[in-house]
Amino acid sequence: MPGISRRTLGALVGGGAVGAVAGTAGTAGAAEAAPAERPFRARPGAGSGRRPNFLVILADDLGWADLSSYGAPHIRTPNLDRLARQGVRFTQAYSGSATCSPTRFSLYTGRYPGRTKGGLAEPVGDRSQGLDPGHPTLASLLKGAGYATALIGKWHCGWLPDYSPTKSGWDEFFGNFGGVLEYFSKLGQLGEYDLYEGDAEYRDLRYYTTVLTERAVEYVRRDHDRPWLLNLNFTTPHWPWLAEGDEEDGARIEAKVRAARNKSEVVTALNHFDGGSVAKYTQMVESLDAAVGEVLAALRRSGQEENTVVLFASDNGGERFSYNWPLSGEKFVLLEGGIRVPTILRWPARVDGRQVSHEPNFSPDWTATLLELAGARPDPAYPLDGTSLAGYLLRGRELPERDLFWRVRGNRALRRGDWKYYRDDKGAEHLYNLAEDQREQADRAADRPELLAELKAAWEKVDRTLLPYPG
Repeated sequence: MPGISRRTLGALVGGGAVGAVAGTAGTAGAAEAAPAERPFRARPGAGSGRRPNFLVILADDLGWADLSSYGAPHIRTPNLDRLARQGVRFTQAYSGSATCSPTRFSLYTGRYPGRTKGGLAEPVGDRSQGLDPGHPTLASLLKGAGYATALIGKWHCGWLPDYSPTKSGWDEFFGNFGGVLEYFSKLGQLGEYDLYEGDAEYRDLRYYTTVLTERAVEYVRRDHDRPWLLNLNFTTPHWPWLAEGDEEDGARIEAKVRAARNKSEVVTALNHFDGGSVAKYTQMVESLDAAVGEVLAALRRSGQEENTVVLFASDNGGERFSYNWPLSGEKFVLLEGGIRVPTILRWPARVDGRQVSHEPNFSPDWTATLLELAGARPDPAYPLDGTSLAGYLLRGRELPERDLFWRVRGNRALRRGDWKYYRDDKGAEHLYNLAEDQREQADRAADRPELLAELKAAWEKVDRTLLPYPG
C-alpha cells in the first residue's frame, strides 16, 4: 500500500479512524462524502510556487461529530461536507486546549498556551489578562513576510486598552474581544457592548453570524495586491442558544445581563441554562454551515479559490447539545470529546480532494504549517511547539513520531502514537489505547504500569518548561 504511513495503516486496520467509520452514519452528507474518500497521499509535482492566501475558519464549541461528514445523524452541513470532499478531512485532529482562550493562544503563537502568562487563563475573563503584544503571532510573522492580515470575529485573547488583534499583527479587526456575547444586543461577558471595528465600537444589532459573514465576504472579494491571511472566528454554535429570528429570546437574555449585579451574574445569564435544545443547536450549526458556504462562494467568484488554503476547525470540543459520539467527555476536560475536533483543509492548487488523513495533529501544528507554506520564518527567540505538516501534505513525507501535550488546570494528557495518558481532576491516572478504544472506557493503567510511568514522565518534562498556574 504505497503512500500510506504507519499511523494511517494502523488506523485503518485498528479502528482508530473515527471519521472513516463516521461516513457510514446514514446521513446524506456522510453517505455522499465518505465512500469516495481515500487515504491521504500527496500530489506529485512541484506546483505553481506562488504563495497561497490563508482563510482560517474557526467554529466555537463545535463538537467532534457535529458535521454530517463526521457522522451527525440529524445535522445537515452540505457546504462543509463539500469542502471536505474538495480537500482533506482529518479524523484525529485536536485543539490546543479544551477551552476557548488557550486554544486561540496556541493557534496564534504556535506554542503551548502555558508558555505565556495570558495563556494560563482558562479562559481569559477580565482586562488584566491577554496575549502580550510583543509576542510573535501567525499574523505578525506573515505580515513581516509581506502578507495582508485580518481577523474577523471572536478574539478572546484580551480586551482594550492593552490587548487587541491590531496590537498583535493583524492589520484589520472586526469582531468581539470577549469569549461570549448575546447574538443581537452584542452584550458580552463583561456586561458591556462588545462589537468593534479596530479599537472603536461598531453598532449593529443584527444576528451576529450574519454580520460576520457579510464582513468576511467583503474581505475576500477585495482586489488584493498581495497574499493575505484572514482569521474568521465565528461564535457559532457557542451559547446562548439563539438562531436567526430569535430576537425575543435574545431580549430576555439581554435584560438579565443588564440587571446583573456582578460579572458572575452576567456570565450566568449568557450561559442560558434555561434555554436551548437539540433542535435549536442543530439550527445554529446549520446556520454556521450556510455562513461558511457564503464565504466560500465569494472566494470562488473572486477567482482566488485555486490558490487559497482554507482551514476549518473548532476551538475545542462540544458542549451540552453537541453530538460527540463515540467520544467521551466534552469542553473543559482533556478526554477525547473535549479536544478532538473536526478539521478540514482544502488547497486546490496543491492538494487533491476526496481524501482522509488519520495523522494525529493539533492547533500549533497548523501555525507551523501555514508559516512554512508562506515562506515565513518563526522567531528563534520563541520556538514553536507545533510541527509543520507541509512536508506531509505536499511531498508525502511521514510526520516524525512525537508527543501531543495538553494541560488544563485539573487535567493533564499526552498522546504518543496510539497511547494516551490522562489524569482527571480527582488525580486518578489513566492509560488508553485510542486505536482500540477511542471512547476511553478500557483503562490499561493497571496492566501497563511501565508505559503509564513513561508517558507521565514525558508529560512532566514538558510541564517543567511551562509557566506555573497562579496560586
